[in-house]
Amino acid sequence: MTEADAVKNTPGLPPTVETLTKDLRAIGVKPGMLLFVHISMTKMGWVVGGAHAVILALEDTIGPDGTLVMPGFTGSLTEPSGWRNPPVPEEWWQIIRDNQPAFDKELSALREIGIVAETFRKQTGTLRSYHPHASFLARGPLAEAITENQPLDFPLGGDSPLATIYENDGYVLLIGASHGNNTSLHLAEFRAESPANPVMKQGGPVLVDGERKWVEYKDIECNEDLFPRIGEDFEVETGRAVIGKIGYAESRLFRQRDLVDYAVDWIKTCASANVKPYDH
Repeated sequence: MTEADAVKNTPGLPPTVETLTKDLRAIGVKPGMLLFVHISMTKMGWVVGGAHAVILALEDTIGPDGTLVMPGFTGSLTEPSGWRNPPVPEEWWQIIRDNQPAFDKELSALREIGIVAETFRKQTGTLRSYHPHASFLARGPLAEAITENQPLDFPLGGDSPLATIYENDGYVLLIGASHGNNTSLHLAEFRAESPANPVMKQGGPVLVDGERKWVEYKDIECNEDLFPRIGEDFEVETGRAVIGKIGYAESRLFRQRDLVDYAVDWIKTCASANVKPYDH
């Protein structure tokens, strides 16, 4: 979407830091929260100050005792044989494995995560975990605990930043984003130990003793096609998501624990029985 499209798709006055802060408070964001945020900037309307203003509003609302977290994923630093958007010719695969620069916390840009997270990555004081594919960005008192020592194997699993958010009773905020992009559901997949999510081999470029190497690691095969239905059922059956508008974007706030615990049971019951999306 171009900036002109954003202006055209803003039905009223443009959101500002002040109005976004009011919206965040109205949906239930409070000072001191540990807040994991997914944002679709295009759904918010034309914001005065853009991504910068969105970050300021989030940080103003949670205050100095709160911790802000966003995904820092780099999908281009993965096994190329599995690329689908777009796929690349097979004769390229080994060239990519041999030549893709190693993951760098400062230089490796995000891919398909959005302008707000990319802007947050560049903010002074933002920490980033070290993983070639599934790094996390965090700023605040819990940032170090969330980003330190992320494992190479199962980067969204039991010892991941997602698990640290769970252990610290963090909240998830989806601003214009759907449950289809709800990263916390990957933690539920890992904990459910479902045959629908078998262990797979993944790979990426990292620094090992200062030398760039392509390394293989273990992960689970995700089934994100089920995520929208899991999120929909969670909202309907538990009533534990607060839904409101932030800017012009429909948004959702909920405890990560509530979602993950619900999703683990859902996956064990439905996905393990080979239930297809929207058949449950």
